[in-house]
Amino acid sequence: MAMDMGVDLLGRPGPMAQAMADMDPRMPMDMPMARFGPLFLMWAIMMAAMMLPTLVPTLTTYERLMISADGTRAGWSGVLLGYFIVWVGFAALIAGIQIALLYGGVINMLGIAPKWISAILLIVVGGFQFTRIKEVCHGVCHAPMTYFLGHWKTGFGGGLRMGLGLGAFCVGCCWGYMALGFVGGVMSLLWMGLATLLMIFEKLPDIGHHVIKPTGVALIAAGIGLFFI
Repeated sequence: MAMDMGVDLLGRPGPMAQAMADMDPRMPMDMPMARFGPLFLMWAIMMAAMMLPTLVPTLTTYERLMISADGTRAGWSGVLLGYFIVWVGFAALIAGIQIALLYGGVINMLGIAPKWISAILLIVVGGFQFTRIKEVCHGVCHAPMTYFLGHWKTGFGGGLRMGLGLGAFCVGCCWGYMALGFVGGVMSLLWMGLATLLMIFEKLPDIGHHVIKPTGVALIAAGIGLFFI
């Protein structure tokens, strides 16, 4: 989709995309990036692609419980469905936010915020890395076995409930990386790919807890630096 809109892998607009970025979303013409439906579809597909790799440890953990406990394939499917229901819901929320920001003149048609807003967003997301909410949500995402043991339910319905819970904690942990799309551009494959890598690193058993605060420091430093560029 990015290439079709005249944007390269870095999210940098070509002549056609730059012309589109400067358009008024209220113009009497069909502009997909100014409508909720296409934006929701874009975010839903992008989130599915970004979050599936981070879900692998959770599904692997449930697989082990199919052997050592009374986990079932139906329960496994319920976990997967519940997880994606939450993220699709978040895709709808952030698509609505993008529409509001676009019509409010905060971001352009490519979903990129002005430099000062981008700087503030980097600092806010970086600061979030040091909060108790991040610590709790990451603890669940990083160690899904603990969550399963504390909230164990059997069957498809039980798996669905656990998947919804895990998805909610995951959104609480990773929402900031999604929001940073408004800094690098929601259509930048490289920028969103970097966000995916950060989320994967945070969930790795050996290093997950050790990358959160350094990432926060880097984001805050980038935000401060952006004010002076």
